[in-house]
Amino acid sequence: MRKVKNMVPPEKNFSQWYHKNTEEVFTLLKSRISGLNADEVADRSRAFGPNEIESTQTLSALKILLRQFTDFMIVVLLIAAVISGYVGDISDTMVILAIVVLNATIGFYQEYRAGRAMEALQQMAASMATVLRNGLPHSIPASEIVPGDVVLLEAGNIVPADLRLFEARLLKIEEASLTGESVPVEKQPERITEPNLMLADCLNMAFKGTFVASGNGMGVAVATGMHTELGKIAQMLEKEEVQTPLQKRLAAFSRKLAFIFLFICAIVFVLGILRGEKPVLMLLTALSLAVAAIPEALPAMVTISLSLGAKRMVKNNALVRRLPAVETLGSVTYICSDKTGTLTQNKMSAEGIIYKAQQYDSSRFVKFMQEPDAQWLLTAAALNNDIQTGGDGNLLGDPTEKAMYEFALQFGYPKESLLKQYPKIAHIPFDATRKCMTTIHALNNGTFIAFTKGAMDTLLPNAANLSHHEKTNWEKAVNSMSANGFRVLGFAMRTWQQLPNPLLPHNVEQDFTLLGALGMIDPPRPEAAQSVHWCKTAGIHTVMITGDHPQTARYIAQKLGIITHKNDLVITGSEMLQMTTHELESKVSHIKVYARVTPEQKFAIVEALQRKGQFVAMTGDGVNDAPSLKHADIGVAMAITGTDVAKEAAHMILLDDNFATIVKAVREGRRIFDNIRKFVKFIMTGNSAEIWTILLAPFLGLPIPLQPIHILWINLVTDGLPSLALAAEPAEKNIMSRPPRHPKESIFANGLGWHIVIIGLLMGGFTLLTQYISYHSANIHWQTMVFCTLCFCQLALALAIRSERESVFKLNFFSNPFLLITIIVTILIQLCTVYIPMMNNVFKTQPLSAVELMCTFAPALLIFIAVEIQKWYSNFRYYRQTSFIND
Repeated sequence: MRKVKNMVPPEKNFSQWYHKNTEEVFTLLKSRISGLNADEVADRSRAFGPNEIESTQTLSALKILLRQFTDFMIVVLLIAAVISGYVGDISDTMVILAIVVLNATIGFYQEYRAGRAMEALQQMAASMATVLRNGLPHSIPASEIVPGDVVLLEAGNIVPADLRLFEARLLKIEEASLTGESVPVEKQPERITEPNLMLADCLNMAFKGTFVASGNGMGVAVATGMHTELGKIAQMLEKEEVQTPLQKRLAAFSRKLAFIFLFICAIVFVLGILRGEKPVLMLLTALSLAVAAIPEALPAMVTISLSLGAKRMVKNNALVRRLPAVETLGSVTYICSDKTGTLTQNKMSAEGIIYKAQQYDSSRFVKFMQEPDAQWLLTAAALNNDIQTGGDGNLLGDPTEKAMYEFALQFGYPKESLLKQYPKIAHIPFDATRKCMTTIHALNNGTFIAFTKGAMDTLLPNAANLSHHEKTNWEKAVNSMSANGFRVLGFAMRTWQQLPNPLLPHNVEQDFTLLGALGMIDPPRPEAAQSVHWCKTAGIHTVMITGDHPQTARYIAQKLGIITHKNDLVITGSEMLQMTTHELESKVSHIKVYARVTPEQKFAIVEALQRKGQFVAMTGDGVNDAPSLKHADIGVAMAITGTDVAKEAAHMILLDDNFATIVKAVREGRRIFDNIRKFVKFIMTGNSAEIWTILLAPFLGLPIPLQPIHILWINLVTDGLPSLALAAEPAEKNIMSRPPRHPKESIFANGLGWHIVIIGLLMGGFTLLTQYISYHSANIHWQTMVFCTLCFCQLALALAIRSERESVFKLNFFSNPFLLITIIVTILIQLCTVYIPMMNNVFKTQPLSAVELMCTFAPALLIFIAVEIQKWYSNFRYYRQTSFIND
């Protein structure tokens, strides 16, 4: 960026602008109220570039595709495919390559779609804008705005750049997508002296990408393009995403498999040569072991399992954008939730009432309905507003006024009928100085009545019907309600025989009767509190992160059960600015609410939790949430209220914007990972059995027990179909009453590794026993019997590991019909390889007698019993340890 002569360049921190007066701002920017001239615009355009959101990560589609083949597991599989093709196992090579292509295609599609987050952010920017140049208004493409341009704002405009406002007439701007503020913010042009303000508190600033809800104003552009607050969010979106737990576990898993692959091949080949075996035979044996060591179907099985889970989650209103993220919620320890629209309803509602200096819930106000003051209060709430009813019946207007009118409406006070009874004859609009608004109506008896609505610190001093003591009580009630985060507005009335002349505020808004006050707040979603409770039961911490006021945030957090203990902390963005990274990390476990925070601080919160070893889910719907959504272990966006930027940055989208859907997603994520563990256990135990069988046979004086085609068949059919069926296994009974998995937990944890070795060795032992007896009995069918024994043992294993702890006999036997059908079909196909002559030639098998066939089923029954005994013993140890700890 080339510096413009004598001009202060736009900095990344907006604080240099809001605390300066208008003259200072124009001086620093070398501009003026009449705008820039053509030469100044050209000079600044060359210096600062276009006012656009840019992306630095411009990977081509080809590069994204090639990146898919750098995954360690895929590289190992490609090596296996080349070796298999070299020795003539073309079918094995084709299957492996098909699996590699499938995974690469899915990975390419997901990564290509991820780039759309930046596109969505770019689309938020305004396309056209009105600026003053040489004192004349010009409509120009927003991309041509430069620092120092004077920009005109009107209702319906998208703010085209970061502006320091110097004129505002009833100007309100919707900033929810950027700051999290749930209602339009009323802007004012005066200088703000307070330092270290958050975005939401900068009332004399307007930020690029926000929406002008009402009024009009003028501002000077202080930052454009990537220097704007929206641009800073874009820069954060460019940062690399973190891997999901599944990706990390599979990467570690791949490295372990590679070492197993190389070690076993080398040992078998060397030992065979030392024993005098033919090199060609030993190469064939070593390659057979290599095929057994690498579960080539595993990546496809993981993808299929995640896809099935994603499909099931859509039915529960959770749309997954990146497949590996399906299981991430299963290991999440923190959910950092945006307040507005996620935990709350994203609309203002009159939830509290102050009547006769006492606080009441809105539902309890009905008992005062017969009192005149209560009736006048409802009449005032219905009439003192600018609400219009649209053609579709929806209310149009300011959210706060809508809340007050809806309150009156629910008690049977519609505006249309009341206006017929009390025609409106005059209106004194709201302004920021008086902080009140008045409507004047005619009564049937020829007199007049005025209803005034406004801030209580304005109304109370002018209330003629209250004593000093009563006013003190009112102040206490108002302060108490305000401390809970409510926006409190009072209503008063005054009657005249004749209207004052002139009809000015100081003649009207005094000596009135105070009727009551309404407390407005964006209320919690009805189901959110129960969802937070379920998260606690599942060992997950819920944290609220919001751009709203700390009092409001605390009140909502207490209502939802997020804050339950006295040591639960609420901190603001200003307080975070004073904290070092170390201080934040030391307190982050106790902080339940972050209020008035910036996008950078949201990002820092996620990083602090991750550095503490936590796995973080971030929910949100605004542009300000996008960087955190992308950087979190899983980002969860809202479909209805969410911006396109948030959706594209997220890993998962809640189609109903319902926080409760996250709980269902957590349950589904845990179930999916459980099932991934089950088919990893199944595949690796089966492959372990094949390794033990081939590795130990020569040491027992036995020939190579299996043909390469037998190993290929077992891997692709006996392994593949049941493992796919295990992916559909229902959730375990205790799935939501156990804590999240430790983020660094290995996929082999909780005895899975030992199960693979021990049960695999047992299966290999039974298979070798079958070979030993049949081979030394001169049975010419010995290899077919070995082939069938290993196959049936693996099918028995699939049935036995449906649950990690529960006995199969305690499960609903038909809860996974796909597995039962798969086992039956696989047995039938296996029998076809034995009893159909054509397949005998392909698989090098011979038909078995009934007795021989029964001898191959017997070891399978023993394996089933062994796994059941192992589960019983694991449960016995677990309950014994639990009882000891409790005692």
